[in-house]
Amino acid sequence: MKNGIYKKKLDDLLVICRKNLRTVNEDLIRKAFEFSVEAHKNDIRASGDPFFNHPYEVAMVVAKEIPLDDVSVASALLHDVAEDTVFTIKDIRQEFGSTIADIVDGATKISDIFKSHEVTQAESYRKLLLSMVNDIRVILLKFADRLHNMRTLEYLPKERQLRMAKETLDIYAPFAHRFGLAKIKWELEDLAFKYLHPQEYEQIAHKLKSRRKERESYIRKFVQPVEKRLHDEGMTFEIEGRPKHFFSIYNKMVNRNKPFDEVYDLFAVRIVLDTENINDCFTVYGILSSIYIPIPERFKNYISVPKKNGYQSIHATVVGPEGKMVEVQIRTRGMHEIAEKGVAAHWKYKENLSTLDEELENWISWVREIFEHADEEAVDKQLLESFKLNLYQDEIYVFTPKGELKILPQGATPVDFAFAVHSNIGFHCLSAKVNGRIVSLDTPVRSGDQVEIITSKHQMPKADWEQFVVTHKAKSQIRKWIKEEERKAIANGRELWEKKLKKAKLHINDDDLMKYVHEFKVGDLRDFFLKIQREEINPDAVVQEIELKMKHPRQEAVVDEQNDGIFNRFISTARNLTSGITLFGTRDNFLHSFAKCCNPIPGDEIVGYVTKGEGVKVHLKLCKNLQSLMASDPSRIVDVGWPVTNGVEYASAVRISGEDRTGMLNDITHSISTYQNTNIRGVKIDAKDSLFEGTIMLGVKNTEHLDRIIEKLRKIKGVFRAERLVE
Repeated sequence: MKNGIYKKKLDDLLVICRKNLRTVNEDLIRKAFEFSVEAHKNDIRASGDPFFNHPYEVAMVVAKEIPLDDVSVASALLHDVAEDTVFTIKDIRQEFGSTIADIVDGATKISDIFKSHEVTQAESYRKLLLSMVNDIRVILLKFADRLHNMRTLEYLPKERQLRMAKETLDIYAPFAHRFGLAKIKWELEDLAFKYLHPQEYEQIAHKLKSRRKERESYIRKFVQPVEKRLHDEGMTFEIEGRPKHFFSIYNKMVNRNKPFDEVYDLFAVRIVLDTENINDCFTVYGILSSIYIPIPERFKNYISVPKKNGYQSIHATVVGPEGKMVEVQIRTRGMHEIAEKGVAAHWKYKENLSTLDEELENWISWVREIFEHADEEAVDKQLLESFKLNLYQDEIYVFTPKGELKILPQGATPVDFAFAVHSNIGFHCLSAKVNGRIVSLDTPVRSGDQVEIITSKHQMPKADWEQFVVTHKAKSQIRKWIKEEERKAIANGRELWEKKLKKAKLHINDDDLMKYVHEFKVGDLRDFFLKIQREEINPDAVVQEIELKMKHPRQEAVVDEQNDGIFNRFISTARNLTSGITLFGTRDNFLHSFAKCCNPIPGDEIVGYVTKGEGVKVHLKLCKNLQSLMASDPSRIVDVGWPVTNGVEYASAVRISGEDRTGMLNDITHSISTYQNTNIRGVKIDAKDSLFEGTIMLGVKNTEHLDRIIEKLRKIKGVFRAERLVE
C-alpha cells in the first residue's frame, strides 16, 4: 500500500489475529483491509480523522476483546462500507462471499433501525435485534462498533451524545451482560455514565484517583502472605487488585443512599489459576481462609451453580489487615476468559459450556452437541460457518409511524398489527403501507418494518380475514364482529319477512313457518332470515308458495305422494313460457336474477336454472357452477335468451395485473371511464414488491362493450394481463 501508516496498521492487526485466533486467513483480512481503505478514502469522521480509522479500530476490538474468527475481523473492517460508501451488499457478496455479506447486511439493518426510531422500550429493542439476525457475529460486531463509537463520543453534538449514551446504557450494556461480555459491558456502562451524569462521574473519578496509592499499598500488603502460600503449594497463578467501575459505584451510592466513603470501603482482589482442575479453586479458598477470617454468609459458589450467562467463579469476603473487608474472586484461566469475553470464549474452553437463560439455552445446547460429535477442525468450520442464532425467531418487532414498537408472532399481517394498535383500527382497516409501500392485507410483516394502517369508517372486517390473521386478538375480534353483524342481519331479515307477511295479511308462527321454508334448503329460521337479508331468498316467492299451500292443503298431500308438487309445476310453467321466446322481453313477468358466479351479459350464451325462492337464475352456458347443478338435477334447466338491447347495464368483472408504478391506477380508471362513460362499480388492487394484481367491477351493456374495454386495458404501459373474470 502507498501509505506507510496503513501498512503498519495492517501489520499490527495481523499480529493480534495470529495471537488470539486459532486459525487466520491472512489473505482474507488483507483483502478486506485494502477494500475498506479504498471505499472510505474520501470520508472523514466528526473528529477530523480519516473514516477508515473507525472500521479499523472496530476490527481491533473484535480481534482483541471478542476473538472469534477471521470472518468476524474481515466483517468488522467492512461493516460501514454498504452504509456510507458507493459500494453495496451485492459488491461485498461478490468480493467476499455470502457469509461476510450477510453479517455486514445484518449490522447495517440494525444501524438503520436505531437511526429511524427513538429508544423507548429497551427490552423490546434487545429482542428486536435478536429477532433480526441469524448469525451471532452480527451482534458481536455491533458491540465492538458501539464500543469504539462510545470511546470517540466527545466529537459529536451534545444531543447525539446523550441519545447514544442512553441507548448504550439501556440496550447494549445489558445485552453485553446477557452474552457474558463483562469487560465490554463495564466499559460501555462507564462511558455512558460519563456523558449522562458528567458531574457525578468526575467526582467519583477524582476520589478514586486520590486514593489510588493508598488502595494499591493495602492490596500489596493483603496479597503477600497469600502469594507465598500459593507458591509453596506449587500453584501457577495471577493475583491482582480488581478495578472498581464508576457506574457500579454510582449505582451502589444511589441504591443504598450512602456516600462514596461507605460504598468504596470494600477492597477487591482476583486470583486467576493456570489450571483446568476446578477443585484447585476450592483449595485456594481453603488457603485464603486459613490466613484471613472468612465471612461465611458472603461466600458464593458460582462454579457448581453458574450464573445464567455462563459465568463461573468463587466469591468470598474475608477480614484483611486493619480489619478491612476484602472481596476475593477465585477462578481458573478458562473461567476468567469466559467471564471477560463471554460467548466468544466458549469455543476455546468447550468444557465450560453451561446453561444460560431460557433464550440462549437451546442455542448453547446445539453448540455443545457440535463439539461432542465432531473433531477439532470440523468444529471450527461447521460452527463458524453456520453460526445460527435461533432466538426470538417466533416473534417479530414492528413499528408504528410514530416509532412505537409492537411485538407480534411470526407470520403476522397488517391486520394483526391494526388490531394490536386498537380494535377500532382493526375493524376499519382498509389498506396498509409497509415501509412506505402499499401491500395487500394478508402480507406477512417482518421485524424492523414500519407499518401504517389506512382506515375508512365504511370498511368492515371481511370473513376471509380470519383465514390469514395469526393473533388471538385479531381472530377473536373478527369473529365477534362477524357474529354481531350476522345477528343484526338476522334481525333485519326477520323484520323484512314480517312486513311481507303483514302486507299479505298472513298470520303464521315460527313452528309452522319452519315447515313451509324447509324445502328452501335452510337449516333453521336464523338461516332463513339471514338469506332474506342477503337477498339469497326472495320473500315474495315464499309468501306466494305459502298462500298456495294454504289454499290447496289436500292437493299438497297428493303431490307429495306423487313427487309432482308445486315446484315441479313451476319448472314446467317456466319451461313453457320461455320456449322459443326471450325470458326478459316485454312479456317478462317471471321472477329471475343473474348468477353472481359468472355475471352473464348480453351476447353471452346463457341458460336458466329454476331455483326455490328466487325464480330463474341465469348462468353462462359454460359456467362451472351450472355444470354441477345440471349434473345434480337436469330437470330444472330452462332455455332463455336475451331481449333486444335496451341500454341496461350488467355487472361484469375484469382481472388485471402488471407493474406497480406511479400513476398506474389513474391510467386504468381513465382508460375505462372514457370509453362510452363506462361505470366503474368497484376496484380491489393488491400490490406486492413491484407488481400489482386486482379485480375491477364494471357496468357494461354487452360482450362487445366488455371486449373493447379489455382491449384498451391491455394497451396500457406496464399491464401484463387483462381478462374477464368468470368463476
